Amino acid sequence: MLYREFGRTGWEISAIGLGTWNIGNQWGEMEDSTAHDIVKTAFDHGMNLFDAAESYGIPNGLSEIRLGQALKGIRDQVHIVSKVGNWGKRTGQGVPKTTVDMIRVCGHACLGRLRTDWIDVLLCHEGDIQDPSVYIAGFEALREEGFIREYGISTNDLQVLKNFHSTSDGKCAVVEVDYSLINRSAEEGFLPFCQENQIGILIRGPVAMGILADKYDADTVFMDAVRHKWNQGESARAEYEEKLARLDRVKTIANPDRDLVTTGLRYVISHSAEPVAIPGATSVNQVRINAEAGVSLLLDDELNRLKVL
Repeated sequence: MLYREFGRTGWEISAIGLGTWNIGNQWGEMEDSTAHDIVKTAFDHGMNLFDAAESYGIPNGLSEIRLGQALKGIRDQVHIVSKVGNWGKRTGQGVPKTTVDMIRVCGHACLGRLRTDWIDVLLCHEGDIQDPSVYIAGFEALREEGFIREYGISTNDLQVLKNFHSTSDGKCAVVEVDYSLINRSAEEGFLPFCQENQIGILIRGPVAMGILADKYDADTVFMDAVRHKWNQGESARAEYEEKLARLDRVKTIANPDRDLVTTGLRYVISHSAEPVAIPGATSVNQVRINAEAGVSLLLDDELNRLKVL
């Protein structure tokens, strides 16, 4: 596994970490034992960063609960990232994030579900927020209390990131953004801004929610709670078809002797900003494949060919 300095935190982080959205039943029912094995396999294969959120899981928070249970005994050897901003929204009554105390209580709740005394990074999970001041004040309070080490935001919008960064007086240390061979928009200005400001970058969706596994087509029916919107007649069908078309173009250039998941993961971690990819997994075999992708970067010639897509 490759390791890299994570922004200005001073932490050495594995180039591939584990996203834990997938272990909370939203991507299909999963036994506690399977979730535990996924987390332990990730750790055993060199991953030292685990990404969660208060709202991941059915019921809400299940991903954090399972992650905390699986990290028992090794907590001090890993870094945990979690996010607040969506608790209860999916189930009908979102917790209002209107005061510093509401941000604090959400952070404290994450600590409880994760069974930890501290969270390494806490992120604002409202990617379109215009005034992040209450989050920043809440995060500063949590850091003053000794419960979080760093904070930032999860967003795909460069202006939102810039506003969060300036409102925090440059204390925004980490950002999480969607980036893959299927969606390269972050390359245009987002990643360079992070690089210029030494912001640690987490890449969510590095295999485009499974598209780069190359096992879905126009006839696929998605049964999970996350991708059902890609089905015929649903709200994101056109987006799904665009992703499939993009996949076809990728396949014309990618190395045919390597699986597309590995190529896709190596593509994003090969960016000069040195991001950390956090793919999810629903099996230990997927974890092993993802970890293997983190042992090397793409050579310049292949990287440049893929960039012209």
